[in-house]
Parts: sequence; C-alpha cells; structure tokens
Amino acid sequence: MRLIPINQYDERSMVLAQPIFDSKRRLLLGANHSIHPKYLERMVQMGISTLVVEDAISKGITLEEMLDMPAWMDVMESVHLAYEAAASMKPLPIPMILKSVAELLAEVQRRPVLLPMPTSTLAEELRPYAHGVNVALLSLQIAKALGYNQLKMKDLAVGCLLHDIGKVVTSEEKEHPEAGFSILRKERELSLLSGHIAYQHHERLDGTGYPRGLSQKQIHEYALICGLSDYYENLISNLNIPPHEALEMIMAQNEVAFPMAIVNAFVQNIPSYPPGTKVRLYTGEEAIVIKISSHMQRPVIRILSTQKEISLAENPSIVIANVC
Repeated sequence: MRLIPINQYDERSMVLAQPIFDSKRRLLLGANHSIHPKYLERMVQMGISTLVVEDAISKGITLEEMLDMPAWMDVMESVHLAYEAAASMKPLPIPMILKSVAELLAEVQRRPVLLPMPTSTLAEELRPYAHGVNVALLSLQIAKALGYNQLKMKDLAVGCLLHDIGKVVTSEEKEHPEAGFSILRKERELSLLSGHIAYQHHERLDGTGYPRGLSQKQIHEYALICGLSDYYENLISNLNIPPHEALEMIMAQNEVAFPMAIVNAFVQNIPSYPPGTKVRLYTGEEAIVIKISSHMQRPVIRILSTQKEISLAENPSIVIANVC
C-alpha cells in the first residue's frame, strides 16, 4: 500500500487500503474497495486530499510504521471530547486523555519507527483532533531520542495532544496559545508544564514567535519539541509538502527557531522517504520505498523495472534524485 494525492487515484488499477470515514467518524467506504467517481467527488467535497491505496507497484508494502487506523481514531475521539468540554466550559475528560497518552507511549516505546497518518486522509472536521494526535506522536519520538523518562513523556504528550485547545474559544491565531493555557491550568490532575506547552508552542528561539515573543532559555523545552512537531505536521498535512522537503525546512531552522539537540533528534528519527513513496534514482530508474531498516534517511527500495530490492544504507553510491 501507499499514500497518493486523491487526484492520482485510478479506479482501474487501485483499491482502497484503509477505510474512509465521514465527519462523524462513520464508515463511508471500507478497505479493499474501488472508489466510484461519485464517492470520489464526495470525498473531495469533504476535504479529503490523500488516499491510502494498494496497487501493483505497492504490493507487499504494509505501512506498519504508521499507527493503525483504529488506535488513531480512538485517540482522536479523546481529543475531540476534550475540545467539546472546553467549548462548553466543562471539565476535561482527563481519565480518557491519560488513557490515550498511555496507549501512545506504549506504541512509541515498542516500535523503532512510528509515523503519523497525514490528516489530509480525513474529512476536514476531523483534522484538528488528528493534528493533535500526530503532533503528540512526533514529539514522543523526539523525547524518546532525548532520553526522557515516562513521567516527562506523559506530561509532554498531554500538552501536545491539547496544544491547540485554545482554538475552541478564540478564532484569533495569536490568542489561542494563552487561551489554551487558561483551559489546561484549571485541570488539577494535569501538570502545569502541559499547559505551558499550549502557551509556548508558537514561540521560537530567535524571539520571532508568539504570543509573548520569548527567546532562548525563556521557552520550555517541551514547548520547543511541540512547536517543531507542529510545524512539521502542518507542512506535510496542510501544505502537502513531501516529507523529505519538510525535513530540509526543519534543518534550516536549526538554532534559529529550534535548538540543535531537538532538530537532530527529529531528523534522526523521522524518515525522509516513508514506505510507499515512489522515487526516481540518479540513474533514472524508478523505485518504491518498501521499508525503513537500519537508517532513517536511507530506506530499502524496490526497483520497479526489475523488482530487485536494495538497501540504500548498504549501497551508499545509490542516491534518490527526487520523488515521482
């Protein structure tokens, strides 16, 4: 299976590899079905711009590096209920949030690679909740690389899941961080540090962030981790920038917006070319990434013309030219 832009879907050669849900999380179309043009049109109207499909060239690729759909949807529901509670000025569903955090922690700890599913695979209404889940997943992998213990990872994950919760009470972009902090600080079961993630996730090392223009040591490390993950997730899901280009943009922010240690931890643990990515080598040959093995930036590929599988980590002279 592989991810494709919805406008590249070919009914003759592709079937869905992951189910499609509507804005109420109801099943719209199951896996292993081809998509009728009317359904495709409806998906576009819902805001879905990416599909997970299976076709001849992606046969055997499992995308096991990605969080499975049921687990993703369950954690999204926790975030959704928290947003609804905040909008109604009711207490947040803390036990559900902490249960979701424990599940994410377990997934991150047991897997060497864990990639988020792009929010562009979902209806527009579900994306804010999926964004929180994806930012938490990315941030936990940075934390794991930095050697965080379980307690620190828990506080980080809670803050990342709910980093944008202030948006339910204000439509002003530069006001939502403080609004989110005000919501989270009222929850006695949560660490105040989780609230500061919401407050500071748009702050940058060089002082160009908001809402307070903090810089350097004034910004908590948790917030910088969340900020980097939020930036990356927006690049790949909202701006549809390919992961390898998004990683280059992250590296350009090294010691400008984000500290070197956090940037390095991210780059060393998030692959440039996720499984299912179709690439062209400098030889002109086309290939598809089939798995991440020993090196995040040097995956195992399958040459499409010969079906030969090659580990780029073991063959440094073979270089990817571009995504095709």
